[in-house]
Amino acid sequence: MAAKRGRQTVRGMFQSLGVIMVAAGVMYLFIPHDEDAEPVKAKDYRVELVTAQRAAPYPVLAPEGLGDDWKATVVSYKREQGNAWQLGFLSPDTQYVSVNQATTEPGKFVPKVTHQAKDTGKTQTVAGQVWQRWEGPKYDALVRTEDGATTVVAGTASFERLAEMAGALRSQRPA
Repeated sequence: MAAKRGRQTVRGMFQSLGVIMVAAGVMYLFIPHDEDAEPVKAKDYRVELVTAQRAAPYPVLAPEGLGDDWKATVVSYKREQGNAWQLGFLSPDTQYVSVNQATTEPGKFVPKVTHQAKDTGKTQTVAGQVWQRWEGPKYDALVRTEDGATTVVAGTASFERLAEMAGALRSQRPA
């Protein structure tokens, strides 16, 4: 009697597995998976940039002259969080690079936006400006404090890509 019950349990297990496999196959067929599709849609951040430039007490920076292969993915301005400006991009080699600015004290702001990166004590000159190099387990960063705000160019990209972004940053105060 026990042997018969054991066979029923095994048979039930295989029947359940068969039902699950059929359900997974149906889901695979109906869920779109186009490998040729554009995985990331670029955001147009011009309106948010003008808004931030008018509201922020410092010159808000955004890149100029980067190629079309840089795709903006994140944009925000939060006055209540130290006038924090964030503009994130996917680089041509599909790494994340963000520009972060705020009036928050640098010792709190930089570790927050870099996910706990640390100051290496090294500097890097980009377009005639000296930036501090920070390295972290998740993001590396280039950091400068000027005009009452701290600017952080951070991300998963190499320091060369971070420098490319830092060198492209410009401020245009709206009229």
